[in-house]
Amino acid sequence: MTTDLHKADSADTSLDTVLRTEGVNVYYGKFLALKDIWLDIPKNQVTAFIGPSGCGKSTLLRCYNRLNDLIEIFRAEGKIYYYGENLYAPEIDPVEVRRRIGMVFQKPNPFPKSIYDNIAFGAKINGYKGDMDELVERSLRQAALWDEVKDKLRQSGLSISGGQQQRLCIARAVATQPDVILMDEPCSALDPISTLQVEELIHQLKKQYTVVIVTHNMQQASRVSDMTAFFNVNTSEGGRTGYLVEYDHTESIFQNPKQQATQEYISGRFG
Repeated sequence: MTTDLHKADSADTSLDTVLRTEGVNVYYGKFLALKDIWLDIPKNQVTAFIGPSGCGKSTLLRCYNRLNDLIEIFRAEGKIYYYGENLYAPEIDPVEVRRRIGMVFQKPNPFPKSIYDNIAFGAKINGYKGDMDELVERSLRQAALWDEVKDKLRQSGLSISGGQQQRLCIARAVATQPDVILMDEPCSALDPISTLQVEELIHQLKKQYTVVIVTHNMQQASRVSDMTAFFNVNTSEGGRTGYLVEYDHTESIFQNPKQQATQEYISGRFG
């Protein structure tokens, strides 16, 4: 195994699974935050993580691009594979992981730079040698933002609306040419119109990317996702440990869940 992450070749029968999670436990110090997670994230699909606050949805999301490594007391057990490559193997470069597996956060966080430089910055750091103007335009088009900002490229990324800022952050993520895009409640800070625009964008993105989204919004999960994982919290051991209750096609989760806890959550009886 090399430090360079690579996609499996076309003959690999596991090609349809991009991220495989096998028996993952996540600790912060002695606190067990997530217990025994097993699930596969399929290629070119939108997978939604739902569940009550504190059930570990965002924690698991950040395991996929090793952002939790930045937390000193974080520790993970088990295996997470990206196209069969163990993301936590000693020789794997976390920076390369984060290039392949991009992230869009809950609140729009454009850099205090121009719209153009927000897109170009990451590409430059990653050694992009192509036509930067073309990359900026293509990334903004992919984020359904080009027509709105093409005459404002030298203006600050902070000068546009919240919804536009979030799409700018999505454009910034796709500019580094990732394979997977993780989204941690990307619409929670947006108005309904901006939320709809981002949801429509997610549908378009899955044609080229694998998308994993954390959301508290049941309607949003049912609208945008192909697969849904429902997480819950066990408080019986004196702490709050998240665990996976059920993972299935979104239609099955919302129309015919196998677990009573799933049914109670999606019907609003708890959470």
